[in-house]
Amino acid sequence: MADENVTEPKNTTENAGQTTKTASQPQTGAKPTAVPSPANIKHHAPSPAAFAKKKPAHHNAAPAAHVAYSDEDVKQAESFGRVDDNGTVYVKDGDGEREVGQFPDASKEEALALYARRFLDLKEKLDVFANRLKSNTIKPHEIDESVKLLGEETKEPAVVGNVTELRAQFEQLKKDGEAKKEELANRRKEAVAKAVQERTAIVEKAEAVAAGLGDNTNWRSTADKFRALFDEWQAHQRNSVRIDRADADALWKRFSAARTTFNQQRRKWAQARDNERAHAKTEKEAIIAEANEIKDSTDWAETSRKFNELMDRWKKAGRAGRSDDDALWAKFREAADTFFNARQADRDQINSSEKENLAKKEELLKKAEALVPVADAKAAKQARQKLAEIQGEWDQIGYVPREDMRRIEDRLDAVDRQIKAVEDAAWKKSDPEADARKSSFEEQLNAQLKELDDKIAAESDPAKKAKLEAEKATKEQWLNAIK
Repeated sequence: MADENVTEPKNTTENAGQTTKTASQPQTGAKPTAVPSPANIKHHAPSPAAFAKKKPAHHNAAPAAHVAYSDEDVKQAESFGRVDDNGTVYVKDGDGEREVGQFPDASKEEALALYARRFLDLKEKLDVFANRLKSNTIKPHEIDESVKLLGEETKEPAVVGNVTELRAQFEQLKKDGEAKKEELANRRKEAVAKAVQERTAIVEKAEAVAAGLGDNTNWRSTADKFRALFDEWQAHQRNSVRIDRADADALWKRFSAARTTFNQQRRKWAQARDNERAHAKTEKEAIIAEANEIKDSTDWAETSRKFNELMDRWKKAGRAGRSDDDALWAKFREAADTFFNARQADRDQINSSEKENLAKKEELLKKAEALVPVADAKAAKQARQKLAEIQGEWDQIGYVPREDMRRIEDRLDAVDRQIKAVEDAAWKKSDPEADARKSSFEEQLNAQLKELDDKIAAESDPAKKAKLEAEKATKEQWLNAIK
């Protein structure tokens, strides 16, 4: 069977150099020169030149040369032809008859069989093309090329067989080819529309990202989003149907504009960030310089306040970049640690001294509290002298821990008040007007003592009860002093 892209010259045999008669030549006459031998006719192989010209098989999907036909198919084709005594082969074509070749040195049976098989070869090409039209992978240009080639081969084919039916089959294939091209065009149109829609979705995602840029944008993750969208765009270009250039260019222009917007905004942000970092670095370097100036100060309260102010300024200065921030913070922390470590060492020393002072004052308190109660003015005078000596020593000792200061001062004041109460009572006795007030004052004290007894009896809190009892003891001393 001949290759689909190798065509036989019209009204010629397959062997080069052979001359033929045209359809207008008479059926009888002189024998032409260079007539092929029967042996060559039987092999019926295309020449090397014909093979060199053949196109890829998928264009027309011609049957292979080794296809064998049944004797019934060959006989059926032979019924449409005849061979005269000169070896000229004719085929019934419509209402007439047409010469297709001449083989005078071969038997009539051999010549007729050869041209019948050539008919079946050509019909096989049409059948293969018909099957190819059913495929969804065929291209419109393949259809056009196949129709053109088959049209040339079926116009006046040098074959023996039902040429009329062959041409009718070809005409139907032409119609089927046009229908297939329309179907392919519609499918492509749908595929292109879908591809445009898919690529538009990528563009809209990019535009949405660009529209959402602002002060709170995470530029790193947003850059990752654009890279992913660009990868998606490229994958879509590789894997989807090619869309019209105008649509492709318009969509790319939108996508590129969104990326450009992002890149411009990111550059502005980066520039602003760099400016902020430079400003923050300058501010923090100034803070470090101030911290180094005061780090050796022993004015603990004032310098602590200044370091707190520097820390507030540090927090407000912003970030100078991770590497710069870490280095700057280490310098500031070094200056602050120098001061606060010195302050803590001083505090530790003071605390130790204050605890020693507290122990000394508590010993003095024992001596002072042993002076009361006093019975009369003479005892009060002696107690006052001893208390003055104790207070002098008290003042010389110095500070005690802050949490203990109020407690021990109150205890010393309580001793002073008890002695003073006796002193006041003695003074009132020597006062000319004391007798006039004595009775009234005594009555007031008795009333207050009775009220204190009631409060003490009702009080359950030990601390408050002890305070009331101390107040009662003082008033009792006053009462004893005026009697």
